[in-house]
Amino acid sequence: MKHTYHFKRSIRVGIVLLLACPLFTWADNNWTYQQKSDSLNNQTYSTALSPLPRPGLYDDITLEMVCKDHKLQAVINADDLIASQNSEFKIEYQIDKNPAVKLSMKTFPDSKRRGFTETEAKRIADDLLSGQAVFVRINTMIRTVLSSSIPLDNIAEPINQVLKDCGFTASTKSTAELPYDLTTFEQAFNQLSSEQKQNVLNKIKDIMKTSH
Repeated sequence: MKHTYHFKRSIRVGIVLLLACPLFTWADNNWTYQQKSDSLNNQTYSTALSPLPRPGLYDDITLEMVCKDHKLQAVINADDLIASQNSEFKIEYQIDKNPAVKLSMKTFPDSKRRGFTETEAKRIADDLLSGQAVFVRINTMIRTVLSSSIPLDNIAEPINQVLKDCGFTASTKSTAELPYDLTTFEQAFNQLSSEQKQNVLNKIKDIMKTSH
């Protein structure tokens, strides 16, 4: 009886661990930097790869920033059909709550589920570095829409390394401009000449009149 109890308990523990494994697998939201080898020409290239989306919530879509043959590419991968080989298709991406960006990509000559752009690659890289998450939509050839939300956690190091491999540097976002307040106005106003001060006061007077 004692052995039977321990055996059943071991089975229960094993089942719990198996069920818990996907949680640990999908908990890693980090982008990763990898160096890979092209089997066709035996050349090494580098890539910054996004994490896989959570299962069941979105379509299986991943993004890559790739440096290959000293050319920067933004690559999108999907488990579902996107378009015929070597064909253009439309995508849009939205960083956080910023306006969505629409652009065209092209499937690879040997794939219907992977697409890329070189002309928009640097812009996409800079945009990805500026946010917390990116929402992606792909318009497929069968008129369905694939979509996914991809986290941008710890993206700076892998993407900057790919940019460096291709001879680029990441654009730095300037600090947001502080709002113009009364203290700032007074400091600037005191630097004006008497005539300039009077002109400013006259304009303020006109504004105050129209506000009533």
